[in-house]
Amino acid sequence: MRQTFDIKGGPQDGRTHLPLLRKALSAMNLDGLYVPHDDEYQNEYLPDANERLAWVSGFTGSFGNAFVFTDRAILFADGRYTLQAADQTDPNLFEVQGIPEPGAFGWLAQQDMAGKTIGYDPKLISPNEVAQLKAAATSAGANLVALAENPIDRAWEGRPEQPTAPVVPHDVAYAGVEHAEKRASLGKALKADKADATVITSPASVAWAFNIRGGDVSCTPLPLGRAIVRADGSAELFLDEVKVSDALRTHLGNGVTLRPLSELEAGLQDLKGKTVSVDPDVASAWFFDTLEAAGAKVLKQRDPVALPKACKNAAEIAGTTAAHNRDGVALTKFLHWLDTEAQSGKVTEIEAAMKLEAFREEYSGLNDLSFPTISGAGPHGALPHYRVSTASNLVLEKDSLFLVDSGGQYLDGTTDVTRTVAIGKASDDMRKHYTLVLKGHIALAAVRFPKGTTGTHLDVLARHALWQAGLDYQHGTGHGVGVYLGVHEGPHRIAKPWNAVPLAPGMIVSNEPGYYREGQYGIRIENLQYITPPAPIPGGEIDMMGFECLTWAPLARDLIVVDMLSEAERDWVNAYHARVLDVLSGQLEGDVKAWLEQACAVI
Repeated sequence: MRQTFDIKGGPQDGRTHLPLLRKALSAMNLDGLYVPHDDEYQNEYLPDANERLAWVSGFTGSFGNAFVFTDRAILFADGRYTLQAADQTDPNLFEVQGIPEPGAFGWLAQQDMAGKTIGYDPKLISPNEVAQLKAAATSAGANLVALAENPIDRAWEGRPEQPTAPVVPHDVAYAGVEHAEKRASLGKALKADKADATVITSPASVAWAFNIRGGDVSCTPLPLGRAIVRADGSAELFLDEVKVSDALRTHLGNGVTLRPLSELEAGLQDLKGKTVSVDPDVASAWFFDTLEAAGAKVLKQRDPVALPKACKNAAEIAGTTAAHNRDGVALTKFLHWLDTEAQSGKVTEIEAAMKLEAFREEYSGLNDLSFPTISGAGPHGALPHYRVSTASNLVLEKDSLFLVDSGGQYLDGTTDVTRTVAIGKASDDMRKHYTLVLKGHIALAAVRFPKGTTGTHLDVLARHALWQAGLDYQHGTGHGVGVYLGVHEGPHRIAKPWNAVPLAPGMIVSNEPGYYREGQYGIRIENLQYITPPAPIPGGEIDMMGFECLTWAPLARDLIVVDMLSEAERDWVNAYHARVLDVLSGQLEGDVKAWLEQACAVI
C-alpha cells in the first residue's frame, strides 16, 4: 500500500515546537519569522525534512503560510484547508485566517510592527514574494532581514535527513529525445536570448532535460538537484553524491559535469561576468541574490525547459497513451466493484481507495500514485481536495454519491482521472447536476480552436451549462500533466484567471468541471486530453487545433438525464463509450467485461 491514512501533524506539534522556535528567534535577535509551506525546490509534495510549516504548527495541508512572533502566531490557509487547519492547530497558540483575503502579506501590512525585526529564508520564497513581503513590512513599520540560517532548522531537534534515493536514467524509448539533443536545443535558445547560461532550479525540469528520474518526493519521480546549462550545450548537474551511480555517469556522458549539491553556491559564483537566465516564478530569491553578489548579469525569464517539457513529443504521447489504456482497465475493474460489492452501504472511503490502488498494482505496473487518492463519500465529495484519514473515514452510504479522483505514475506516463458514481438511488438533483457537469465536459472536449488560444479563453465552455443554471465551481478546469513527472505542471492551464501561455500541440491538460453542494455531495468528471496539431475543417478558412482524449473509463450512465443533452452531446457520449469498449474490452473478461458492455450501451 503506497498511501497512508493516518495524517501526521496536529495541535501537539505546535505545543511542542513553537517554544523551541521562539527560543531560536530570541537567540538570533528576531521578533518574528515568515514561514511558507514551500521548500527550497518549490515542490508540490515535500520530503519530511522540509515540512517546516507542519513542524512548527501541526498543519499538514499542501498550501498555507504563517507568521510566528515571540508573542503570537498566525496561520493562513485557503478554503480547501480551513477545517483541517482548525483541527490541526492549537487555538491558544495559532490564529487561523483565510486566503486569499487578506492573505499573509495583506495581514502584515495592516499591523503596527514599528521597531520589530522579521526574518525570512531567501531559499524558500521567490523574488516576487520577497518584494511583496518587503512592501508589507514597510507598511507595518518592521525591519525585514534575509537569513543565512533558518531558525526552524536550528530549533528542529531530530530533523529527518534529506532524501537520498538513487538518480536513474530514464530510457530514451520513453523520453523520445536524447538529453544531449535537449541540451543543444536549450543552448541554441540561450544564444538567441544573448545569454551565456541558465540556472535550472525546478527538479521536474532537471529530470526532463537530463532524462533522469528519482524518488526523493512522494507521488512524483523527482531527483532533488539543480543544473547550469551553458550556451554551448554543456552542463553542470548538482546532486548529492550518494545518489550517483556509474550507470548514471555513463548515461550523462562527457557533456555533463557532475558536482556535489554542496558546491551549488560555488557553481553560481563561477558565473561571474556572465549573462544568466533564471525564472523568478520557480527559483527562490537566494539564486538571484547569489548571482548578483557574484557579479553575474541576471535575466528574469521563464524556465527554458518549461515549454518544451509541456509540448510532448511523439514517444511521450505514445507512452502516456499506453499507460492510460492500462490504467483504464484497472479503473474499470474498480468501477465494476463500486457498482456491485460497494453498493452494500458498508464500504468505507479508505477501503475504496485501497481497492483502487490494489487494482492498479495488480494490472498496470504501478510505480507510485500520482497524488493521494481523493475518496469522497457524500458530503466529503463536496470538498474538491478532500483527503481521507482514519479520523474522517465515512461509509459509502445508500442513496448518496461517491467521488473518486486518483492517478498513477508509470514509466511511460502519468494518469489523473475523476469519476462520480451513485451508491444506491440518486436523487433528481444529483442526476441534474451530474448532467450539467457532463455538458461542460463535452463542450471542452469537443472544441476546435485557432493558434494563439489560451486556456483562459476556453474555460467558459466548461462552465456555460452550469452558469445558465445559476451554478459554478471554485477551482480551475484544467491543469497540465507530465509524462512520468508531475501530475500538475505548467506553464499552461485552463482556468478563470488570465494565463498568457497559448495552448500548443502536444500539451496534456485535464478536463475537469465540477459541482459541489456543500454538506451533501460533489460531482466532478475528469479526463486527460492532449492538444492536436492544427488541421482544416471542411468549409473553413483557418486550421484548428483540438483535443484527443487519453482517459478511457465509462461515465455514470445512470446519472445522465438524457433529455438534457442535445443530439450532438448524446452522439459524443455514445462515441466516447464506443471508444472505451474498443480500447478496454479486449483486456477484460467475464463479469467485468459484461458489465462494461452494459455501462457503455447507447443512450
